[in-house]
Amino acid sequence: MPATTEDSTTEHEPPLPAGRVERGRRAGPAADHGAPSPRAGLGFAVLAVVQATLIFTITLIAVPLPDIGREFGLGPSDLVLVNAAYGLPYSGLLLFGGRLADRYGGRRMFTTGLVVFALASATAAFAPAFEALVAVRFTQGVGAALTAPAALAVLRALFPAPAAFGRAMATWGGVSVLGAAVGTLTSGAVTTWVSWRWMFAVPVLVAVIALATAPRLLPAGPGTPSSARPGLDPAGAVLATLGISIGSYGLILSGDHPWASAEVLVPLAVGAALLVAFAAVERRVRGPLLPPGFTLEPRRFTGLAGILLAAAGTGLVTFVLSLYLQQQRDWSPLATAGAFVPFTVALLAVNYAAGPLVGRFGAGRVTIAGLVTGAAGLALLAGIGPETSYALGLLPGLLLLPAGTSLVFSGSAVLITADVPPHQAGLAGGVMNTAMELGPTVGLAALMSVAAARTDLIDGYAWAFGAAGAVYLIAALAAAVPMRGTPLSAPGGRS
Repeated sequence: MPATTEDSTTEHEPPLPAGRVERGRRAGPAADHGAPSPRAGLGFAVLAVVQATLIFTITLIAVPLPDIGREFGLGPSDLVLVNAAYGLPYSGLLLFGGRLADRYGGRRMFTTGLVVFALASATAAFAPAFEALVAVRFTQGVGAALTAPAALAVLRALFPAPAAFGRAMATWGGVSVLGAAVGTLTSGAVTTWVSWRWMFAVPVLVAVIALATAPRLLPAGPGTPSSARPGLDPAGAVLATLGISIGSYGLILSGDHPWASAEVLVPLAVGAALLVAFAAVERRVRGPLLPPGFTLEPRRFTGLAGILLAAAGTGLVTFVLSLYLQQQRDWSPLATAGAFVPFTVALLAVNYAAGPLVGRFGAGRVTIAGLVTGAAGLALLAGIGPETSYALGLLPGLLLLPAGTSLVFSGSAVLITADVPPHQAGLAGGVMNTAMELGPTVGLAALMSVAAARTDLIDGYAWAFGAAGAVYLIAALAAAVPMRGTPLSAPGGRS
């Protein structure tokens, strides 16, 4: 956990270069004595648990989805809608959520989003019918989209010194993927022993604790004069939200329909058209929701690509191996959840080490090393077959992949947020979380299409893992380009 003081910025201290977390620089009185601020540490813990819970809620119903289908008498298309109802508004509204955080303050939007999220989660546990469950899952996603970017804005205010914020982001990067892994583990256990409805108790409990502690632990942030507040850009917000949500829905449907079908092509075309219109609007409006060039800065673009690929890889493995173990090997939901325990332990262990590694070698190098390690894990999983041993055939890949993706998440989080001014912290949180949410959607659609090209199902899984590993390697090579000739990726200012 990052250790610093809440007021550790000194006016004469030069900013850290992007992509590097400096070691040894004194951040303030508490840092001088090696003593962390208890309030800053507890505040980070609250924010991290909330962020993990937002991602946890995506996978909350992944394992019990068949039970939900049986209870409500749902068909495949209905199950797709139940599964996507949370993620669609979450991914679509993140940019607007970031703008609201930058305009009205991180803590205010953080608590507002948590109230919506908590009420929807509590209602979901008592949903009497399919339509009600979809509606409250959608509302959960709205609350999450307000909360996630605001959490990063609060984190920026909690650690104002560049070095302290860099250390915090190196740890923060692995929080989200850990939430997804824990969601898979928990849902398998809960489905085995009690009703799936109890899964919604987790987000309710976390939200209530966070709301109770926020006034004491989380800073409100500096006040922004009305004249300096960014505009809402309503046209851009509508176009971005609809474009991302509708396009994502088309990608989700590609799992059950051919790419050439109207069910897939129409939402993809509509989503693409809306995003093109969004890009055009952003170039003309005075206060754009997403300033042109913000995501194209080389190191930030590298970080966003890394986040997207890491999320796609973990989403692919969770989805495919859950199906493989239950449908092909007749494992129970509990046993399937247990198969991911080593995966989760590897995430925890490497995330703990990622911060010091980023501080020593630089965020760029850690990101590249993570992509290479993840590629090795996916290559091992590409050897999957009908009778593959778990211990010898699957476990090595289930250890290497999370180790690699944890490094990617940590390094990429630093690359994305380095040099971002405080008044754009919500924007940075919005784009980072958007990449994280789009990763599994885009990745699963593309890689499961690769799998569908093979007549044998398990052979298709192997090809999907192999293709993902190849993409990781290509991305690692591409990521090295913006890191060359710059002091932003290595310690001591060396390239």
